[in-house]
Amino acid sequence: MATKLTMPAIDLKAFGRQFEGLQGRHPGLWPAVPRFSLLAGIFAGVMLLAYVGYWSSQLSDLSSAESQENTLKSQYADKLISAINVDTLRKQKTLVSAHVSQLQRQLPSKAEMDALLSDITQAGHSRGLQFELFKPGQVVVRDFYAELPIAIRLTGSYHDLGGFASDVANLARIVTLNNLSLQAGEKPGQLTLDAIAKTYRYLDGEEVDKARRNQPKGAAGGAK
Repeated sequence: MATKLTMPAIDLKAFGRQFEGLQGRHPGLWPAVPRFSLLAGIFAGVMLLAYVGYWSSQLSDLSSAESQENTLKSQYADKLISAINVDTLRKQKTLVSAHVSQLQRQLPSKAEMDALLSDITQAGHSRGLQFELFKPGQVVVRDFYAELPIAIRLTGSYHDLGGFASDVANLARIVTLNNLSLQAGEKPGQLTLDAIAKTYRYLDGEEVDKARRNQPKGAAGGAK
């Protein structure tokens, strides 16, 4: 027959009596329980003082260093990707530079504007159109280019006017036709075209500096 194990009873009163009469006695003469309780309290106090006076700052520095380590790892990963793709980025830069140069070649300089205006009138005359109005307007200066609107009025057949618009679009320089208006002409089969032809030219260094100086405050920082 199995015997039933029983836990020995703990006499709490006996523990409590060990804390009686300790006042005035040397701690080395205290009973075991008070002595060990005092040692545990001293150890806990020392640990608390060490944490407040030293470990807390060390743990804060450690946390900051871990955060900085994660940031540096992220920056390293980004730079590693850039280094791997540097050849591709260089090729893209070369293509973009070539495209920008091509666009710049489509914008005449100030000295070439007269030749461009002559090309526009020549495009109309080659189609047999009659210019009733060819009036350049006020130059509008942008960040890096200038825009010149020209009010034009031409008379001719529908097909000749369409051919003129196509010829203007195929000019080596950029010219756009805006605000187009067609009306019947005085003669049968003739039409009158009113439009604003806009031409563009790039600004030289001096003009760019002047345009930036004339910008309102706060606008210059946004120009790119």
